[in-house]
Amino acid sequence: MVDLLRVEQLRIAYPTPYGETVWAVDGVSFRIDPGERLGFVGESGCGKSTLGRAMLRLLPPNAQIEGDIVLEGRSIFELDRPQLQRFRGEAIALVFQDPMTRLDPLMTIGDHCLETLQAHRPQLSKKQAKAKSLEVLEAVRIPAARWGQYPHEFSGGMRQRVAIALALLLDPKLIIADEPTTSLDVTVSAEILRELTRLCQERNLGLMLISHDLALVAEYCDRVAVMYQGQMVETGPAQAILTQPQHTYTQSLLEAALHIQALQTSEPEPEPPPTPLLRVSHLQQHYSLEASLLQQWFSGQTAPVIKAVDDVSFELYRGEVFGLVGESGCGKSTLSRTILQLVQPTGGTVEFNGQAITGLTAKQLRPLRRQMQMIFQDPLACLNPLMTVGQSIADPLLIHDLAQGEAVQAQVAALLARVGLTPVADYVDRFPRELSGGQQQRVAIARALITQPQLLICDEPVSMLDATVQTQVLDLMRDLRAEFNLTYLFITHDLWVARFLCDRIAVMQGGKFVEMGPTEELFTNPQHPYTQTLLGAAPLLSRWD
Repeated sequence: MVDLLRVEQLRIAYPTPYGETVWAVDGVSFRIDPGERLGFVGESGCGKSTLGRAMLRLLPPNAQIEGDIVLEGRSIFELDRPQLQRFRGEAIALVFQDPMTRLDPLMTIGDHCLETLQAHRPQLSKKQAKAKSLEVLEAVRIPAARWGQYPHEFSGGMRQRVAIALALLLDPKLIIADEPTTSLDVTVSAEILRELTRLCQERNLGLMLISHDLALVAEYCDRVAVMYQGQMVETGPAQAILTQPQHTYTQSLLEAALHIQALQTSEPEPEPPPTPLLRVSHLQQHYSLEASLLQQWFSGQTAPVIKAVDDVSFELYRGEVFGLVGESGCGKSTLSRTILQLVQPTGGTVEFNGQAITGLTAKQLRPLRRQMQMIFQDPLACLNPLMTVGQSIADPLLIHDLAQGEAVQAQVAALLARVGLTPVADYVDRFPRELSGGQQQRVAIARALITQPQLLICDEPVSMLDATVQTQVLDLMRDLRAEFNLTYLFITHDLWVARFLCDRIAVMQGGKFVEMGPTEELFTNPQHPYTQTLLGAAPLLSRWD
């Protein structure tokens, strides 16, 4: 039987400004049989995504390539342009990590689907194409009612479901999924990966799953390949790799993942002070879906309302880490932005340090902003690409007029050292794009800390990082909490990360808190059915012991 995919001694290099040859992929060989699921794991920058893009010849024109990639007995490097256009999508489909790189903001979701089918299946009528599209959208839990909406009207998780649906539309023989569920909560992630697995089994499709999540790869893949510095250092059955790793890097990767999922023993928490640092009372953030006056006139109904945050109340005490978990689109990020007054609430109040901040003007909020900082999911998106690392970290000091001249440079250097970016001289003049994902997140943390805030709101700060870097960043955040007496509102869809770091956890669904309590109590004795569903869907490495 001919292999579905065979990769032979593949080497890929990108040119550097200094004329050096740096191999992003160095001598990688593997095969994927029809219906087989092969997972690739490894740290950021190890070459996983480069390998995935090479399968579709999506590498930059100046990339240097050696070796061969053969699909069903034919080298993809022999394909001419028309053949390559049909090959992409029909033979191999790629699901990107960031769905916004795949979606046109000016096209509706339905138009995206129809365009894809009409380009590859021109014999289909518009009615047939729409029926096929709705069937695939339903498979990834996108209701037909959202056919006419635009990408910006979808949450990050919903946009990723659209991207996965577009990959499935043309019934490819091999799906390459590059971190396809990084931004999704555990329940949606499990549903999507179960759907991909089912499709592979029913249609005899191959699946190449690229992920930094060892537990996820173990649960959904037949075999696992571990990459390190461009090379495949270990490969084998998933159970063997994760229970008896042979290579030292695989062992360290597994140890880091288990470190996050391990139970943490801690000292009994002292009684909280009578006044919380943050008090949120009956907070609401409602949005009306726009409809034309004619639509409202003929329907006789007002525009429907989305209750993104619906009557949320909680208190956050100094030095506490309060976790917020829930599915994509449940309102977690909207809640954080409403607390910071980046968007004005529809109702309710927010108090910070005993002061009501809802309704304050931008000028009144300005001195408070230095006390409330945010760490975002994608550090590269929140750092100015035209500013060096040193300039990015120094910027808040200058904005708030907290230091000048040499004092700024000294504070920047001290904080870079504290977040582990040493020697400082090697990082201060570099640009964000020249750093790895973990290094970028450390810069974002340093930038948030430079104003010496009391509250840090962390919105999925480690979801895009591999297990080893996740562990390093989370350990750093724990150390910084103790050193600077920080208070965290920690938003995540990863239950094991929440368990590792948080003192209390609130579970959010449909804009509401459905359960809230101490971390261990919530994990060991969940009361709400949705919390029980979340815990049941979370991949757990100890299942392989």
